[in-house]
Amino acid sequence: MMTIISLLLLVSLLPHLTFTAHVNVGIVNGTKAKPHSRPYMVSLQIFGKHICGGFLISDEFVMTAAHCWKGYPNILTVVVGAHDLRNSKNSYRIEVKSYIPHPHFTSCSLQNDIMLLRLQEKIKLDNNVTWISLPKEGDVDGDILCSVAGWGQWKTKGPLSRYLMEANTTTINHVECQHKWGSKYLASQMICAHGDGGSCIGDSGGPLVCGDTAVGVTSFAYRKSCNSAEHPNVYTKISAYLPWIHQIIRNIK
Repeated sequence: MMTIISLLLLVSLLPHLTFTAHVNVGIVNGTKAKPHSRPYMVSLQIFGKHICGGFLISDEFVMTAAHCWKGYPNILTVVVGAHDLRNSKNSYRIEVKSYIPHPHFTSCSLQNDIMLLRLQEKIKLDNNVTWISLPKEGDVDGDILCSVAGWGQWKTKGPLSRYLMEANTTTINHVECQHKWGSKYLASQMICAHGDGGSCIGDSGGPLVCGDTAVGVTSFAYRKSCNSAEHPNVYTKISAYLPWIHQIIRNIK
């Protein structure tokens, strides 16, 4: 049976996915973010081309989706401080020192779709570059107004955006998410959300932000349409992984 899951990244750049995926890029029905208003956002790139989003959670670690990396060593570059990806003003590149996908990530089901990237060097904090807070604990209720951002496609099958785009989206309760996605949706480790705007191909790995806290990691969506109401975008629930995250960060040497 053909899957309705779509990885939110550039399939053409990652040809070895284990299932058929239709990729989403950019923020659908979004607006251009005020430059550097989201100083935690980063662009993950391969050979200078954007493939996924990510976000700083410390001066040394980026959080993103595990499906954004296929195991190739030294292939991803992190661009921090960016707004216009064609203009390097105020942005710079940092190599990745180590890739730490969740040990139970499965590419076929996208369970545990979360990864930490340890940077080769600590970032220089300023008005354009800083990290975002993570949740302390607990679940995310339905009907909470949040937001997403990224450099992905601005419409289904459309081009990637050169500018950071953003959109508001509202969380949906787990019962409804389960009804719309069936067995693909796991309430223990996922959140789903929908709004006038939402994530598309290329936005994978970016944060679902509620208030001033990153509560989710953009993971997957409906293969036929970005930001579908019938199959709302799904995010990895960060609070479910706090012990793993803290253990990784504490154990760095």
